[in-house]
Amino acid sequence: MKVLVIGGSGFLGSELVRQAVATGHPTAATFATNPGSVPDAAWYALDLRDPARIEAILAEVAPSLVVNATSGMSDWAVTAEGPVRLALALAKYDCRLVHVSTDAVFSGARINYDETCLPDPITPYGAAKAAAETGVRLLAPNAVVARTSLIIGGSQSGHERAVHDLVAGRRTGVLFADDFRCPVHVADLAGALLELGSSDAHGMHHLAGADAVSRHELGVLIAQHDGLDASRLATGLRTETALPGPVDVRLDSSATQRRMTTVLRGAREFLGR
Repeated sequence: MKVLVIGGSGFLGSELVRQAVATGHPTAATFATNPGSVPDAAWYALDLRDPARIEAILAEVAPSLVVNATSGMSDWAVTAEGPVRLALALAKYDCRLVHVSTDAVFSGARINYDETCLPDPITPYGAAKAAAETGVRLLAPNAVVARTSLIIGGSQSGHERAVHDLVAGRRTGVLFADDFRCPVHVADLAGALLELGSSDAHGMHHLAGADAVSRHELGVLIAQHDGLDASRLATGLRTETALPGPVDVRLDSSATQRRMTTVLRGAREFLGR
């Protein structure tokens, strides 16, 4: 299986490239600014706003699996339209597509969400990701669309860096006790995405951790795991602020988990001592 990781120099993308190479798959990856450091992978510069460049890379690499792990945040041309351009280009090839989406496509109004729930985003980023989901599923019915949550692992995620900065006093702020997500370890997520890509799975899948934890509990778990003073993490309530976005979104991944061998551990397990 020849693997192409779109966004291979990012946090999740780097782990996807590392695991694909370690498994023995010929692996290529794209980057927006700088190539990644994973050895034995071929690197290609790519702007998802450029359909000709997408076509050129697909023609040169000729992958059997493409995993799209990019995120242009609220940049509509990258986050919403980019995956659609990719799906259009892949229609010419006998190739699997796994598209990574997010729990930000939900408003939090119902709190618990399984794969049958329809998107109801309330932020520009969530709207862009929801649009990408729709486009990919229409253009590539055999593709996997995998929603995930906060990605943690190896002190490399933004959430972990924020905790370190808060404890060290390099930044100020609070961690919300009423803002819940289902964090997933980057290694578990990458393994699950590659497993889905090598199977005959298609359609919507949820790949989040087994535990629903608040931002504050997650911060405490990270601090304790990394040997930091968790008492320096101030707590607050999201509902007392004017910050936009969903408060409580819990992805139910049980249906997908039952069909997989890769275990999606909860934060209390992978951050536990």
